[in-house]
Amino acid sequence: MSIKTRTYLIQGILFVLTLITTTLSGAEWIYGKTFIFMENPLGWPEFWQGLNFSIPFLAILTIHEFGHYFTAKFYQVEVTLPYYIPLWFGITQSIGTMGAFIRITSVVRSRIKFFDIGIAGPLAGFVAALGVLWYGFTHLPPPEHIFTIHPEYLRYGLDYPKYVYQNQEGGLALGDTILFWWFKTYIADPTRLPHAFEMIHYPYIFAGYMALFFTSLNLIPIGQLDGGHILYGLIGKKRFNAVAPILFVLFTFYAGLGLFKADEFSVPNDEQFYTLLGYLAFYAYFLYICLRRLSSNPRTALMLSLGIVITQFAVTYLRPDWEGYPGFLPFVFLLGRFLGVYHPETAEEGPLGTGRILLGWLAVLVFVLCASPKPFIIV
Repeated sequence: MSIKTRTYLIQGILFVLTLITTTLSGAEWIYGKTFIFMENPLGWPEFWQGLNFSIPFLAILTIHEFGHYFTAKFYQVEVTLPYYIPLWFGITQSIGTMGAFIRITSVVRSRIKFFDIGIAGPLAGFVAALGVLWYGFTHLPPPEHIFTIHPEYLRYGLDYPKYVYQNQEGGLALGDTILFWWFKTYIADPTRLPHAFEMIHYPYIFAGYMALFFTSLNLIPIGQLDGGHILYGLIGKKRFNAVAPILFVLFTFYAGLGLFKADEFSVPNDEQFYTLLGYLAFYAYFLYICLRRLSSNPRTALMLSLGIVITQFAVTYLRPDWEGYPGFLPFVFLLGRFLGVYHPETAEEGPLGTGRILLGWLAVLVFVLCASPKPFIIV
């Protein structure tokens, strides 16, 4: 078997596995149960219903990746077909995948090529996500549909929100984005719109929302993310390498804001105080390793990490209600340690032209429409 055939086989197997794992996950989100370790686990009928999540979600993901792929091929850049990454826990809910990626196996020497390859994926995926969300919000089932998922709500009738969420723990709501809010407000039939804590059970809406979430992450203008390619194309190497680390520090600051607050250290005994101090030291070290590659001088990362911690304390002391979103911290780690904050140089630094500049600012608008300061709200 040739290397090329083996690669195609691996990519095909990964896609099939990802289709299976996202279908499993889709069923778990629809029914609020898992396939194993439950008294009444899900079975084959529920698995097939999971396709209502996996097919639209993988379609958006595939359109995104092939936007990159076909643009790279247009420029005769060597690139692989997408590698899908299956991920299913079984014991808890997940979305069934960590996404997909293509590998560029030749050097991209042109700023314009980087820009075009980078912007093609998110714009194509965004258009697909719009279609899925439109379908999801215009094909909502009757409000009584919720009783097929939560039969325990039936005794309250359609007034169930007044009762079931009062002392709820472990509930998950989808945070608003500008676009998601617009669909809920102007497209959905208000008599059929599910409660915020029930949106996850509606597969097309959930698939579209997850697509918005990943689009916004991809469009963060840092490093070799799609947003990094776009911003690099818009402003060039010198300004990008000045702006990107600032954006990364601000992103890191927001992610950890409110994780530790000054009043939390007013504890009754020394043991609790030193335990909290240990957690704080670990957090500061985490920031240090995330920021370490911003500069060749380790003192820079140390000063930045301490500065972030001190400033976060100051902000939350003055405004205790201000909080960031710690769920972004794993992505901060991924950027800081693996993907990188800076962008590789290109030999050809020619200007983009008016059309591409307008497309670049359109991508910025897409980022604003898709991004949520708190994508997932856990109660």
